[in-house]
Amino acid sequence: MIYDPKIRMYTCKSCGLTLTYMEIVEARRRNMPFDEEEARRQRRREYLKWWLSRK
Repeated sequence: MIYDPKIRMYTCKSCGLTLTYMEIVEARRRNMPFDEEEARRQRRREYLKWWLSRK
């Protein structure tokens, strides 16, 4: 992937996929193996985010 400072995004040379830095970080985080405690924390964070967004 190469960084294009004009549009502030990373572009894949082979397929043309374009992502921001935060999208890359999020994709890596989703694909990383983690333990059960980390999974529990993640579920709690996602639930809290959902709960706060509904009100």
